[in-house]
Amino acid sequence: MVNMRGFTFRSLAFMLFVVFLVWSASFDTCIARRGKHWRQSRSNPASLAKKKGKIHGNSHHQHHTGVPKPKAPKHKAPALPPPAPKEKAPKPSPPQKGSTTFNVLDFGAKGNGKSDDTKAFQAAWAAACKVAASTLIVPAEHAFLVGPISFSGPYCQANIVFQLDGTIIAPSNANAWGRGLLQWLEFTKLVGITIQGKGTIDGSGSVWWQDYPFEDPIDSESELIIPLNNTVQQHPPMPIRNELNGKMPSIKPTALRFYGSFNVTVTGITIQNSPQCHLKFDNCVGVVVHDMRVSSPGDSPNTDGIHLQNSKDVLIHSTYLACGDDCVSIQTGCSNVYIHNVNCGPGHGISIGGLGKDNTKACVSNITVRDVVMHGTMTGVRVKTWQGGSGSVQGVLFSNIQVSEVQLPIVIDQFYCDKRKCKNQTTAVALSGITYENIRGTYTVKPVHFACSDALPCMDVSLTTIELKPLQKQYHLYDPFCWQTFGELKTPTMPPISCLQIGKPSGNHPQRDYDAC
Repeated sequence: MVNMRGFTFRSLAFMLFVVFLVWSASFDTCIARRGKHWRQSRSNPASLAKKKGKIHGNSHHQHHTGVPKPKAPKHKAPALPPPAPKEKAPKPSPPQKGSTTFNVLDFGAKGNGKSDDTKAFQAAWAAACKVAASTLIVPAEHAFLVGPISFSGPYCQANIVFQLDGTIIAPSNANAWGRGLLQWLEFTKLVGITIQGKGTIDGSGSVWWQDYPFEDPIDSESELIIPLNNTVQQHPPMPIRNELNGKMPSIKPTALRFYGSFNVTVTGITIQNSPQCHLKFDNCVGVVVHDMRVSSPGDSPNTDGIHLQNSKDVLIHSTYLACGDDCVSIQTGCSNVYIHNVNCGPGHGISIGGLGKDNTKACVSNITVRDVVMHGTMTGVRVKTWQGGSGSVQGVLFSNIQVSEVQLPIVIDQFYCDKRKCKNQTTAVALSGITYENIRGTYTVKPVHFACSDALPCMDVSLTTIELKPLQKQYHLYDPFCWQTFGELKTPTMPPISCLQIGKPSGNHPQRDYDAC
């Protein structure tokens, strides 16, 4: 019995011990959960203080169960982000390295028509010049005031494109021009240069023209045009000068000039109101001009449309030319020039010359002008030379020319003079091999005017299918005129050109050595 009580006592003690262990394990689990909850909520300072008290109150349980006392980490309030900067319009920046397009706006151009954008154009060109086949962009819907500037080589890369879709305006203030310059926009010593686009070059010419006729040469053929009332034709008044800008220099610039360049193309653009010549090519080889326009008043002085000098292999076509002087002027040193599908008027027609001025030597050869329409021009197709010159003009064809109300459709003038009076001289530029075919339309003064040199008559002048009808307007009408002109009438003409001498001149007129080209 005693043994049974002892066994029972031991069993009861063992059971109490087991219960104690179970109760301790349950308490540990509670503490562990409480610790996990503290970690999740430590970001709240108020709850952190309450839980700290509970943890300290149960420290003896942690000591017995081996649960470590958690330490509160040091916590800093997060810094507020800096205020966002005010948004500003992004400033244009030059193209990245490797770019092939260069927009003048990215180089500081304003394009408002008032600010001087010359330096921006210079900077854009300097960048484009270094990259082969690059494109300099003059964007549409902007007007750029640009002073005299040279886009020059010879160290520029080849095949640069000048993409002109906006408007470039010349300054009308005399201070921008100093004592006077021969050109405004100049491209020199380049290979494969192209100017293209739908934009405009505006030369602000009216401020230059207003001093006419006191400082400008006159066209010699104007002396042949006599109004019916026998009074000298008066030049129309020009705009009144803006005295704030002062008098412009006597030297007037060409709007766009190319010098010493190869493979030049101009297409799509409009050149208007140039102070003098609109588009000039000097010492260039391989020129193509097409689908472009020149526009200036018919009474603007000396504003040639396209001027060629010392240039070879030239093609001009599909172009509209309206100006105050020659629509196309072909000067010394030109050869292999082909002009077709051109509309000319107002203006002074298409001319070779004047050549031989100031006793100089002139050489022109292989010129073709065909499929041209002329309306309201002073002359149609013309060759003009000064007395006293030397050299030659040969191999010229004028074909399929339609004239409407043209004063003098066919002209050779070897006594050309753009002054009030010129000295008579015996030497002259030799003219030979000049062909006119299919010249039709109406004239208002004289159908044909051939005035050749006594010393060197014109030879091998050929006329085929010439049909010109008079149109009485405000001028006296005259019959065809010929002087020292020899050649051939291949078909009957209207009116009859009986003054042309058939064959060769009877006298011996050898060309001197220094006349040969």
